[in-house]
Amino acid sequence: MSTELGLRARKKEQTRRAIGDAAVQLFSERGFDAVTVADVAQAADVSEGTVFNYFPTKEDLFYDQMEVFETSLIDAVQARPAGESVLSAFRSFVLARSRGLGETERGDAIARAARVIAGSPALQAREREIIARSTQGLADVIAAETRAPATDVQPWVVANALMGVQRALAEHVRAAALAGKRGPSLAGELRSAAKRGFARLEHGLADYAVKQPSR
Repeated sequence: MSTELGLRARKKEQTRRAIGDAAVQLFSERGFDAVTVADVAQAADVSEGTVFNYFPTKEDLFYDQMEVFETSLIDAVQARPAGESVLSAFRSFVLARSRGLGETERGDAIARAARVIAGSPALQAREREIIARSTQGLADVIAAETRAPATDVQPWVVANALMGVQRALAEHVRAAALAGKRGPSLAGELRSAAKRGFARLEHGLADYAVKQPSR
């Protein structure tokens, strides 16, 4: 029975991957809005119903991995060991997941995705929804851990600050990939930007961008 369940699980994962790969290829070739679920189903050699079984909406086909990343990020913060701060756990997860940027193929994929997103208002709207949902989820975790009252704005402020760094890094890497950076160069861009972004949160805002007197 366990062998049969294992084979079934692998078959499902293979089908899911085939659908996702077909969708990415079509989106890259034609643009997100020009591709239908029927197109994806045909390319993956499955029925439309099968596509919807794995991906409830067309946007899910594109953002599946992003949603997995965001969920895993919140889980990592929640599961951090006693004594570790939210900032430390968040930063460690983001940097650990970015190690693959040193591979040229990763930069190519990021550049392709950035072009598709830039050409689709629907994808841009969906990305904002994912970010908003993830930010609220992180705020909820922080509020529960700190036993913050419902009127306390600090969990929301902290969650938005952390997710703001994450989104800034994502946009920074997309821009660098579109500019042609690949491999160690692209990975270095991410590490440098992450170091500056998270350091600013660590040090606070009191001494940042203090306006200087006019000369």
